[in-house]
Amino acid sequence: MTDGSGSSDAFVLGDVAPSDVRVRFSPSPTGNPHVGVIRAALYNWAFARHFGGTFVFRIEDTDVSRDTEESYEAMLDAMRWLGLHWDEGPDVGGPHAPYRQSLRRDIYADVAAKLLDTGNAYHCYCTPEELDERRQAARAAGKPSGYDGRCRTLSSDQVAAYQAEGRQPVLRLRMPDTAITFTDLVRGEITVDANNLFDYVLVRANGHPLYPLVNPVDDALMGITHVLRGEDLLSSTPRQLVLHEVLRDIGVADGPLPRYAHLPLVTGEGNRKLAKRDPESSLQLYRDRGFLPEGLLNYLALLGWSIGEDREVFSLEEMAEAFDVTRVNSNAARFDLRKAEAINGVWLRKLSVDDLAERMVPHLQAAGLLPDPVTTEALELIKAATPLVQERMTVLDESVGMLGFLFAGDTVDIDPASAAKVLTPEAKPVLEAARAALDQVEPWSTEAIEAALRAALVDGLGLKPKHAFGPVRVAVTGRRVSPPLFESLELLGRQRTLARIDAAVHVVPA
Repeated sequence: MTDGSGSSDAFVLGDVAPSDVRVRFSPSPTGNPHVGVIRAALYNWAFARHFGGTFVFRIEDTDVSRDTEESYEAMLDAMRWLGLHWDEGPDVGGPHAPYRQSLRRDIYADVAAKLLDTGNAYHCYCTPEELDERRQAARAAGKPSGYDGRCRTLSSDQVAAYQAEGRQPVLRLRMPDTAITFTDLVRGEITVDANNLFDYVLVRANGHPLYPLVNPVDDALMGITHVLRGEDLLSSTPRQLVLHEVLRDIGVADGPLPRYAHLPLVTGEGNRKLAKRDPESSLQLYRDRGFLPEGLLNYLALLGWSIGEDREVFSLEEMAEAFDVTRVNSNAARFDLRKAEAINGVWLRKLSVDDLAERMVPHLQAAGLLPDPVTTEALELIKAATPLVQERMTVLDESVGMLGFLFAGDTVDIDPASAAKVLTPEAKPVLEAARAALDQVEPWSTEAIEAALRAALVDGLGLKPKHAFGPVRVAVTGRRVSPPLFESLELLGRQRTLARIDAAVHVVPA
């Protein structure tokens, strides 16, 4: 989508200068961060960086029944781990602090009072039971079932009667009786008929402000110029635009109305929206498995957008340079774990040996294979082994299975399935011949080890390599699949190699 000059950037910016662009990421701290929310954060970050604007991180924590401090800290930790650094928000401050809505209640109360005083909002005394009864009657009559405006024009006597009953009112915004039209930067022009626009609640009867009030108020006061968020919030946009205009009319805010872009949903199995309760949506799951921030963000960027030219691998910096919100696809994007792993594997192979080795350490420590802190000797061993596994890994957690054998003693836990398949009676003479050959290897090097085993097992016993080296691999590493065998034996050392072969010989069935 472009303007008349063909420039999508000019169309997106409108009257806003590039450096004046301000976007926000505003999650609610409920539960663990999930990949759909992180995708929204990434797109907002890339949008701000593309224009040289400001990325605001705001916490929407007004739901006291669901928001937790633990979730708040988890969200901050996730953003730091991903490298999506913010210009204003928690920890860094900014001209519109505080950036937690729970600390801004006085602001919302003041705005609500102004809306009421200017007649743009009114008190509604209808009970939930009365509202439900009227909704059902409207549905039965084939009419819209939204709020019917019963309290829009209450007399002073009616108000007094309700108050005498002890009713506590909510605050509703007075919506216009005209259609609302706006241009969505992803979906084009959208019009909502006046019959589908109802006076909505801004403040509960207990005085707690609701999302329909606090979200637009904060966007207006923080000068947010563009709102990039999930399409599940599309239905709230016409109402929020009305409130934005009212806030400008009563002098609470100035500047242009924000422009909106509603991002496609991220779906999982069965094309169902990926929700926080779905295990595969949890960001922590991917951190625990050893996804790299670079790899995970690269994949999440592809859930609705492409850098073009059939490229699937690109850095954050390259994304920011090329990001065009008008090229975001409006169709739902399915999270494909295998593709995410494949892209992560590409990024893993881009790392230097030292970098990859250091990133594997926490996973090996979590498995109880390394001490914390890691010793210099152990770290050097990991660095020496890293080239053997770097081309075979897609996530860091795979290092546990691939390198764990290096940190066992004279015996190693042998995978039962591998033992049943390989350590059969026919393996005993193979292991004995391998043991004898390796005992004489000098020097203990990859080349000498390979030469000795090939001479003893392939030439001496007439075995094919698969049958010759398979028993040795399982005996020494505990698995049928491992890093290259000869290099692994060199790293393991003569003593532990021979001891493990001896131990395996004793467990081979007669």
